[in-house]
Amino acid sequence: MTLDEARQKIIDAGLILEAEGQGDLTRGHVSVRVPGDPSRFLIKPHSHGFDEITMENIVICNLDGEKVGGGGRRHSEVFIHSEIFRARPEINSVIHAHPTHAVALSATGRTLQPISQPSVAFADGLPYYTDTINLIRSKEMGAGVAMALGSCKAVLMRNHGVAIAGATVEESTILAIMLDNACKIQLLAEAAGGIGEMFSPELVRELHDAITRPEQFTINFEFLRRKALRAMAR
Repeated sequence: MTLDEARQKIIDAGLILEAEGQGDLTRGHVSVRVPGDPSRFLIKPHSHGFDEITMENIVICNLDGEKVGGGGRRHSEVFIHSEIFRARPEINSVIHAHPTHAVALSATGRTLQPISQPSVAFADGLPYYTDTINLIRSKEMGAGVAMALGSCKAVLMRNHGVAIAGATVEESTILAIMLDNACKIQLLAEAAGGIGEMFSPELVRELHDAITRPEQFTINFEFLRRKALRAMAR
């Protein structure tokens, strides 16, 4: 993947995230490592919505969270990205967002249960970051998020939002959408009287492995990209 292709992936991810209700004014952000240089990453600019990312305003940062290139302003919460990238060399894309249902579930402190196909994607663990509700504006706070995330795909930041880690921007984007869907389903089930009988760990593990294959993320990312572009063309 070239640098411009990586920039386009961030643009596409932003369009998808906004179209799928992941936007919170200008406060969310998506990043991807610079191809061939794991010490730097591209990130959505400050003061812009997910659907306002351009080739020109994307910011380039290093693993200290410093801006080293690009035309936009650096996000103050850049340290969520830099510290996850520092701790997880296999991760190439990070998303931080404030999806309504994930925030609501996080406020309860309850564990996400494998009661739906989206939730099964996180059956290998969905930890909590509980140090603060505040913005993550220091390396130390970013390191705390990365530590809470551990080796998992995502972490619920209690009463604040989520951080998602993916091997690709396709993976992080689809996981972000699946996580909020999973939280919504659980909240609805609990409000309707509670969770009933669940499937065995063996069946949950089998489904987890089927729906988290890389091609699943790519196929669904491309579908949502086409969907977002069709909506823009109307």
